[in-house]
Amino acid sequence: MRSVSFLLAALWLAAAPARAQTTADAAAAIPHLQKHGTATQLIVDGKPFLILAGELRNSSGSSLEYLKPIWPKLEAMHINTVLTAVYWELLEPKEGQFDFTLVDGAIQAARENNLRLVFLWFGSWKNGVSSYPPAWVKTDQNRFPRVQDKDGKGLETLSTLSTANRDADSRAFAALMRHIKQVDTRHTVIMMQVENEVGVLGDSRDRCEAANKAFEGPVPKELLDYIASHRDSLHPDLSKAWEAAGSKTSGTWEQVFGKAAYTDEIFMAWNYASYVGRVAAAGKAEYPLPMYVNTWCSMPAPGRGPGTYPSGGPEPQVGNIWKVGAPAIDIRGPDLYSPNQPDWIKWYRANDTDNPLFIPETDSTRGAYHLFYALGQHDAMGYAPFAVDELIYEANPGTKPADLPLAKSYNTAAQLAPLILEYQGKGKMAGAVVSADDPQQKIQLGDYVLTVSYPRSGRPSTRPMATEPPSPDGAIIISVGPDEYIIAGSGPATVTFSPNTPGAPIAGVLSIEEGSFVNGRWAPGRRLNGDETSQGKFVRIDGDGIPNGSIQRVKLYRYR
Repeated sequence: MRSVSFLLAALWLAAAPARAQTTADAAAAIPHLQKHGTATQLIVDGKPFLILAGELRNSSGSSLEYLKPIWPKLEAMHINTVLTAVYWELLEPKEGQFDFTLVDGAIQAARENNLRLVFLWFGSWKNGVSSYPPAWVKTDQNRFPRVQDKDGKGLETLSTLSTANRDADSRAFAALMRHIKQVDTRHTVIMMQVENEVGVLGDSRDRCEAANKAFEGPVPKELLDYIASHRDSLHPDLSKAWEAAGSKTSGTWEQVFGKAAYTDEIFMAWNYASYVGRVAAAGKAEYPLPMYVNTWCSMPAPGRGPGTYPSGGPEPQVGNIWKVGAPAIDIRGPDLYSPNQPDWIKWYRANDTDNPLFIPETDSTRGAYHLFYALGQHDAMGYAPFAVDELIYEANPGTKPADLPLAKSYNTAAQLAPLILEYQGKGKMAGAVVSADDPQQKIQLGDYVLTVSYPRSGRPSTRPMATEPPSPDGAIIISVGPDEYIIAGSGPATVTFSPNTPGAPIAGVLSIEEGSFVNGRWAPGRRLNGDETSQGKFVRIDGDGIPNGSIQRVKLYRYR
C-alpha cells in the first residue's frame, strides 16, 4: 500500500507543471488587456482585438423580442461588438433570486450574428441617478439610504456611504460574473462596464448624516500616502489644492485640500471609487474580465462646477483618486458627444495620461468621421457610438444598414484593423478631422509633413450638390515604410506631402493604388493618377471619382 501511495504521489507531483500550465493557459485565454508599445490593446482569444462597437439605447436590452430584427442589421453595419445593458432590477427582482434570461439571450443572439458583447452593469447608478436598482432596494430607504443635498432633500441617488447599498450591488454583480463565466465559454463577452456615469448631480457632495460624518473625519491614510509619494504625477488641480493647504499628510478633507467645491468633488470621488471598486473586485473574483467605468465629461469652464456634472465621477481632475480607490477598474473611458470631439479627446488624454483610451459612448452621426481621428491619432482601443439601433430606424426609407455613413467608416476600419493593431503604440499613425471652418492640419509622420485639407477650390466635385452644409471629414494615415503610407477616411479631404529630412526638397507622388484589405492582405484595385490626383499633386480621400471608404496605398519620391 505504501508503494502504491508513493507512486500516486509521485505521479501527482510530476503532473503539477502541466496542471500549472493548463491553469495559466486558461487565464491567458480570458479576454485581457496587454501593452503594445505605448498603447494598450484588448486581447481576445489570444489576438489583439479592435472594438468597432455600437451601444444600444438604454431600454433596448430589456426585450429579446425587440432585439431580434436588430442583431443582423448591426452585423451588416460592420459592427463587431455590441454594448448592451444588464439591469439590476430585472436580474434580481427579488433579493437573492436571479433571472439570467436576458443575459443568456443576448449572448446567444450575439454568437448567431458573429458579434462580441460588452455588458453595461446598470446597478446602483445610471447617469448619476439610481433608476435601475430593484424595487426591494428603492422602497427601503432605511436599509438603502440616499444622497441628501444641502437643503436636506433626498435625491434619487443611492449613497456611497452605505455598506448595505454597496454590498447588495456587489452580490448581484458577482452573481452576474459567475454566471457569465459558466455559460460564455466562447468569450462572446469581452469587457464589462461597472455602473454608468456615476456622481452626485445637483450638489457638490452627498450631505446625508453618514457623509457629513465622513467628511469631517480624517482623509484615509492610503490616499494621502499615494499623494505624498506621487507628487510628480498628480493632476495639476489636485497638486495645487493639496500644496495650497500645506501639503498635509493627515487631517480632515477640508484641512488637507481646502474649503472649496473641488474638495467636495475629491471626497465624492474617493467614495464613488471605493464603492465601484468593491463592486468590480467582487465581480473579478468570479471572472476577471477587463472592467471600465464611463465618464460624463465636463471640460473646465466658468460656472461649470461639480454638481452641474456628476460630482465624484471619474473625471480627469480626480483620476488619481479613482486610481487609488478602485484598482479593480482597468479603464476610465470618456463619453464624448461634442461636435469638436478632437479637442475633448486631446484634453482628456492630456489630463489622464496613464489611462488607455476607450470611447464607450459618442454621437452616432459624427462618429463616422471622428472614428478615424481617435484610432489614428490616439491609439484608441475601441469606439462605440450610442443608440445605433435608433440610427437604423431613423435612416431614410430604403437605406440599407451597410449604406449608413457609420457603417461605411466601420467597413474601412474593419479592413484596416490588422494594420492598425500592428502599428498602435509605435508612433506610426496619425488621424485628423478637417472641416470648412477649420480646413487644414499639418501632421509630421515619418519623413514627411502631411497637410490634410478640406477642399475649398480647384476642380469642382462630381458629387451631387448637398442640401445641407457638408460635414467634417476624417482621415487615418499609417506610415508603413520610409516613403509609403496607407490613407483612408470618411470624406473629400486631400493630403499633400513635403519632406522634413535632408535631401531633395520636393515630394512627388510616385504611385497611388486604390484597394482593399481581404483577410489582412492588400488587394489592389485601380491605379490612380491624372484627375483623381490633380495630376499627382495630392491624395484625395473621397470625391472626384474616389468612392467613400476607399483605401489608398501611396508611394512617394523626392526631386529638385
